[in-house]
Amino acid sequence: MATVSFHYWAGARAAAGVEWESVEADTVAAALGVVGEKRNDPRFQRILNVSSILVDSRVVRGAELSRPLTTPVEVEVLPPFAGG
Repeated sequence: MATVSFHYWAGARAAAGVEWESVEADTVAAALGVVGEKRNDPRFQRILNVSSILVDSRVVRGAELSRPLTTPVEVEVLPPFAGG
């Protein structure tokens, strides 16, 4: 298990109700599951599903989210936004 520290941006922050939080998990995918279940909020889950997920400043998708973690990571959750 590793510490996964989430930093929520914009609408993700509003839906999460916090800017930062940390959980323990074996993978980023599992950590996303933990924070989603913790809130049990369909709005928050929708935002997680459409957001860009950056792990240590690098966009990750698909199978990369399920790679085993051996060290702590910082995950940024960036929801889509207009005007950029």
